[in-house]
Amino acid sequence: MHTTTHQHAIEMIPDGATLMIGGFMAVGTPEGLIDELVRQGKRNLTVIGNDNARPGQGIGKLIDAGLVAHTIVSHIGLNPETQKRMLAGTIKVDLVPQGTLVERIRAGGCGLGGILTRTGVGTVVEEGKQVVEVDGRHYLLEKPLRADFALVSAFLADYFGNLAYTLTARNFNPVMAMAADVVIVEAENIVPVGVIAPDNIVTPAPLVDYLIAA
Repeated sequence: MHTTTHQHAIEMIPDGATLMIGGFMAVGTPEGLIDELVRQGKRNLTVIGNDNARPGQGIGKLIDAGLVAHTIVSHIGLNPETQKRMLAGTIKVDLVPQGTLVERIRAGGCGLGGILTRTGVGTVVEEGKQVVEVDGRHYLLEKPLRADFALVSAFLADYFGNLAYTLTARNFNPVMAMAADVVIVEAENIVPVGVIAPDNIVTPAPLVDYLIAA
């Protein structure tokens, strides 16, 4: 694990990269990293997240700046800018049921070949997907999701890179930290090793590549 700056961390990300970004309507989103992505103008990004937040917030800032070519999310209902760009054909949007989305990310992090879910069976969601029968019931095979980079927000990090989160700001951050080639963490507080009780560590240090003070 290395400590670094927002500028250096984002300089590592090329145009066209696939990013997982933690947060739920911008709660638990690493805003400093988002702002630096906008400042450096990284383009043609694929962004995987729970949602696109709102204009001017979280992932919504990337949408506003026209940096996202493809987004994989559970909803865009509160971001009219994403909706407008989708209808204009300037951004591709894959809508995935929230439970399916998080399980696909978990599968990517755990090295699984996919998950089986009944969500979407018999609907348009089934089109183009493999249907698997188990004990007489039909399931869709949903493939795992991984990213080149995960941008994660944590409340506490120690100098090794162990992470702890606060309440609902935890959301997608821990599972995304397992499913990317490079994990960049923006922590609100960086503390000496031992301050975070072992039972409170959610993301262990070996998963973290770069650590930044928020």
